[in-house]
Amino acid sequence: MAATHKTPAALTTLFVLLLGLLFPAAANAASPSILVSRVTTSAKVMALTFDFGSDPGNVWRILQVLADRGVKATFFVTGEAAANHPDVIRSVVAQGHEIGNHSYSHPYFTQLTSAQMADELSRTATAIRNATGQSPQPFFRPPYGDYNSPVLQAAGDAGYTHTIMWTIDTVDWQGVSSAAVRDAVLSRATPGAIALMHVGGGASGTPDALPAMIDGLRAAGYQLVTVSELLGSTPTGQTLYVVKPGDTLYRIASLYGVPVSAIVSANNIANPNLIYPNQVLVIPTGATPSPSTGSYTVQPGDTLYRIAARYGTTVTAIANANNIANPNLIYPGQVLVIPGGGSTPPATRTYTVQPGDTLYSIAGRYGTTVNAIVTANNIADPNLILPGQVLVIPG
Repeated sequence: MAATHKTPAALTTLFVLLLGLLFPAAANAASPSILVSRVTTSAKVMALTFDFGSDPGNVWRILQVLADRGVKATFFVTGEAAANHPDVIRSVVAQGHEIGNHSYSHPYFTQLTSAQMADELSRTATAIRNATGQSPQPFFRPPYGDYNSPVLQAAGDAGYTHTIMWTIDTVDWQGVSSAAVRDAVLSRATPGAIALMHVGGGASGTPDALPAMIDGLRAAGYQLVTVSELLGSTPTGQTLYVVKPGDTLYRIASLYGVPVSAIVSANNIANPNLIYPNQVLVIPTGATPSPSTGSYTVQPGDTLYRIAARYGTTVTAIANANNIANPNLIYPGQVLVIPGGGSTPPATRTYTVQPGDTLYSIAGRYGTTVNAIVTANNIADPNLILPGQVLVIPG
């Protein structure tokens, strides 16, 4: 009998560990999904969005009104809807509307494990692709608006760079009248707003509300766009801040010298005590960090030692200013407060990449060059930028 050679268990274990080091899981490298409930813009644009659960209910009537009025909207579709009503979903896409992921079975995501969330998102994406040939990425809307930090991370891991909430909740699913649905939107219309409605039979007032709603918004000067178009309407020069672990609105407000209430109002925050890492906040116009501090967006390959040397401060000072427990653990895209005491580089702005952006379009928007942005952000391939990526814009 030929001799059988077995690989020693120790060597097998070492090989597996080396593979893990050389090829880390993609999920570990993904940034959490960016939470969006409104886009701050001076343009009078709004997005109408419709959640599509398992019940197609009023969808044909809604599609007819949108077609008659020449409006494009964004539909957040469940996997069950795509699997059970593929013809309807195809019609939504065929009319030029946008599709986002709304989970497969409409559960409360905060009650799921990471694996369960990943499964819900993956099965929905498959069902939508089977029905339409399109992917629902990069937009996700959690059922019931139920989210927390693990949910945003799971969405980011699955390739959904933006988690889309809403500015205006019509509560149409409660069966309120068409007048109530219409007035909920018209009375709260504001530039950059996202309106939430449903296609199910329970939202009986929605189809009849839409004609007067759309006509009223247009009469007030509003253009109705998809969510991706709305995200692209962000004005130049606005100040954005990416929330990091340990942040509070009080601390952020103190940094920029503005009241907490101003940040709450600018971002439509319902609970000032509830903000999440990687959430992008708009800082009211004219606000700048206090003179004693600056900010820096971590780039790939950065270390606290390198950042401290650049700003003429110490690793300890930066760690203390940002409540960093482990100075060896910082992440690309993380925004650090740089304490005063040393000379600082020229002030910079940040910009969050939107779907369809190119470095050329961003450079043109800010009056700078592609090369300057590439250098400021250590970008190896100028043709490769990702939605949700935070870029430093040179001053």
